[in-house]
Amino acid sequence: MGEEINVLALVKDGHRYIFLYDESSHDELLQTLGRNAADPDLNFSWYDAAVMSQRVRALRRDKLKETTQQESFYRKSA
Repeated sequence: MGEEINVLALVKDGHRYIFLYDESSHDELLQTLGRNAADPDLNFSWYDAAVMSQRVRALRRDKLKETTQQESFYRKSA
């Protein structure tokens, strides 16, 4: 099975910000959120970057927890 692609999106004042990333590009995504927040030409604030960063981290934490639970289940079943 291939790497999962995650989608993170924000619609704000008629602008759409859509980010596609996989687990290996997690850190790069966080940097991109910061660059977008620092860009005065974008309607993307530091608050937006912070909220989206928290969401990305929460999703990563949930995915890790799910994976750990699945591995534990399979070890018990074997």
